[in-house]
Amino acid sequence: MKRSIHVAALAVLLASWGSAAGVPDQYHAMLSTYCFTCHSTRAKVGGLALDSLDLQAAPDDARIWEKALHKLRGHLMPPPGNPQPPQKDVDSFVAWMENTLDSHRTGPKAGYVPIERLNRTEYAASVKALVGVEVNPKDVLPQDIQVDGFDNIADALSVSPAFLDQYIGAARHIAKAAIGDPAGRVANVKYTIAAIQNSDEPLPLGLRGGVRFKHNFPADGEYRISILDVGVGLYTSPMENASTLVMMIDGRIVFRKSVGGPADQALADRAGAEARATIMERFSKIPVQVQAGVRDIVVAFIDRADVESDENIAGGFGGIGVLGFGSGNGRMARLGDGIEIAGPFNFTGVSKTASRALIFVCDPQNKTKPIGEPACARQITENLAQRAFRRPVTTEDVGRLMPFYEAGRQGGGSFDQGIEQVVAAVLASPEFLYRAIRGPQGTAPGAEFSLTDLELASRLSFFLWNTGPDEELLAVAAAGGLTKPEMMEKQVRRMLADPKASSLVTSFAMKWLNLTTLDSVQPDPTLFPGFNEQLRHDFSKEAEAFVSSILLEDHGVVDLLTSNRTFLNERLARHYGVDGVLGLQFREVTLTEKERAGLLGKAAMLLRTSYGDRTSPVLRGAWVLDKLLNTPPTPPPPNTATDLSQKAGEAPKTVRARLEQHRDKASCNQCHGVIDPTGLALENFDAIGEWRTTDRQAKAPIDAKTVLPNGAAIDGPVELTAQLVDRPGTFAEAFTEKLMMYALNRELEYFDMPQVRAVVRGSAKDNYKFSSMVLGIVNTDAFRKQGPAAAPKEGLVKTAAVQ
Repeated sequence: MKRSIHVAALAVLLASWGSAAGVPDQYHAMLSTYCFTCHSTRAKVGGLALDSLDLQAAPDDARIWEKALHKLRGHLMPPPGNPQPPQKDVDSFVAWMENTLDSHRTGPKAGYVPIERLNRTEYAASVKALVGVEVNPKDVLPQDIQVDGFDNIADALSVSPAFLDQYIGAARHIAKAAIGDPAGRVANVKYTIAAIQNSDEPLPLGLRGGVRFKHNFPADGEYRISILDVGVGLYTSPMENASTLVMMIDGRIVFRKSVGGPADQALADRAGAEARATIMERFSKIPVQVQAGVRDIVVAFIDRADVESDENIAGGFGGIGVLGFGSGNGRMARLGDGIEIAGPFNFTGVSKTASRALIFVCDPQNKTKPIGEPACARQITENLAQRAFRRPVTTEDVGRLMPFYEAGRQGGGSFDQGIEQVVAAVLASPEFLYRAIRGPQGTAPGAEFSLTDLELASRLSFFLWNTGPDEELLAVAAAGGLTKPEMMEKQVRRMLADPKASSLVTSFAMKWLNLTTLDSVQPDPTLFPGFNEQLRHDFSKEAEAFVSSILLEDHGVVDLLTSNRTFLNERLARHYGVDGVLGLQFREVTLTEKERAGLLGKAAMLLRTSYGDRTSPVLRGAWVLDKLLNTPPTPPPPNTATDLSQKAGEAPKTVRARLEQHRDKASCNQCHGVIDPTGLALENFDAIGEWRTTDRQAKAPIDAKTVLPNGAAIDGPVELTAQLVDRPGTFAEAFTEKLMMYALNRELEYFDMPQVRAVVRGSAKDNYKFSSMVLGIVNTDAFRKQGPAAAPKEGLVKTAAVQ
């Protein structure tokens, strides 16, 4: 009996061994048939000889095989036009190779991240968290170099003398704004309507034709606000109907005055320029008492139901203002030039603003708990430095900062002026501006090591919030608790629920999808008369709200491709042909048209992958391959002809016809045979994302039928989406690669891929929920460790795109 059991067990063992030994032969035959013609020791196309590699020892050549897997998944190899292996054979080989590489990992467990400065988005977010001052990153620092769309990659975040000058200048400006002006000096600030009219904050209900913006009032006192133009121009038709202008500060109406109507129009007609000046005096130097701090300001007109609104949602003629004659639009007043704020007059001091509450953790004037000015200054400095440096501070740290306080007090400077100098010094400190991974004390040079709790806290916080750790996270890290799995999960879930996690949408997702640069496409107004800048802004806002609803509400990331939820206002709903949406405010809408589901139906993506005068199946196909599958096609060779413009005198052709004529050459088809079929499935969407069934220029029906590189015949975006989600793990892996690159602040290496696939397998059990992916990433060796320093990547800055 025992012998028969042993024999049976031995037979199973030998059978399994024989099967395992036979698998590589099967795949060797496939490679020999379809790959060795080009990638042999003799031909060595692209410098690659696959026939010299031993499949039994595949992990020894993991760097090569990981690249090959990307090419196979993207159908980039074998090139279109060459004999293709059956898809089931490709799938089988990819699964076997991934399992082999994952089971026998080689190479480091983690890559190396050098010291890196804060990029301008991180700088702005860190400043807001530290001292409560909102700064526009574009106003204080130049554009950062982008790598694969991301501007937080350490290798590319170099520093020049010009950068340092701007950091120091920004530190002084921010410190002054944070402390306020204890001297109450009068200043004058002008906001142009063009600069603030596209605010993401909607106007309060019942208002129209206005602006909403924030202004930092440096001290308590009287401010005089002037509205420089309400449409009282050379032509008086905007005065025909009476309008009521209101100004609100922090939701409270502080000014209300009418303009227009029969009396004003008659006055303007009769007395000309003098009358116009008299009317505008109503809106000049309006006195308002305001306390110091950042205030929300609204200047707008009360909407009138009995007069057609000037919100020209459907396009068309916008009144004489569009012709350059005054700023009127139709027959109602509207804001024109800008808004000017002067003050403070009758200065009464500086209130405890949100910024001062963050900075002044003690008060030397407090009689209940008396404390001297030097002791209070030291306490403020220590608290500020600890939050800015993202670690407990030492006596030496505080000692290096206190001379700045003393310098601010020289010559009769006040306590506030001394603290202002400390704030500026902290903001300009390398400990604030740079992030470095040093590891535990005694770490040998060139060794792989685990991040300290404080370094882990900093990496986690910049990943999820784009800024440094808050007090709770810093306290957990200082106590050595963050390396405990249960505490890490608790902190991750808390941080994902915080509003600061919205940076995962704005700084990660929108940049991954290349949707932050919609203004790089300028639609031809002759071909697309209904397009305007407000619509472009709506495209961006919809995309951002849609992505946020998937990621931050913790849905499965595959819902990015399939969800029929979106967010529309009336203008965008009309653009999509959706009924029942009224008003400028965005609201959640369930789409009934399947073509609009997911990212492929979003106007932002469709505009960004078009040219100003036509669609581009090439750009759209490349976008799907790169962003959704992470198999970017090879860039075209230099001097490749890419112009598909109609030739003079030639009968108009559809873009599809022009593209097929363009790619007749076999050398072009090697790439376009992969790219174009995917893009052609989206041809029912025009260059600004409107649905169409006819090409208006060619006067021909749209043909969205195509055959994908995997052999699947599809027709239109719905069937393209079905193909993408048929393999949810493929999209989930592409998403995870991008998210891990963003989290690690470096490009991924071949040795990272087994960890990427482990994250994907783990999240698959949870329907690929976003939180599962985040938790998977923060528990990888790649996230928790620092690898040995590698040789610098040549040409990284040269190849990185500045967008």
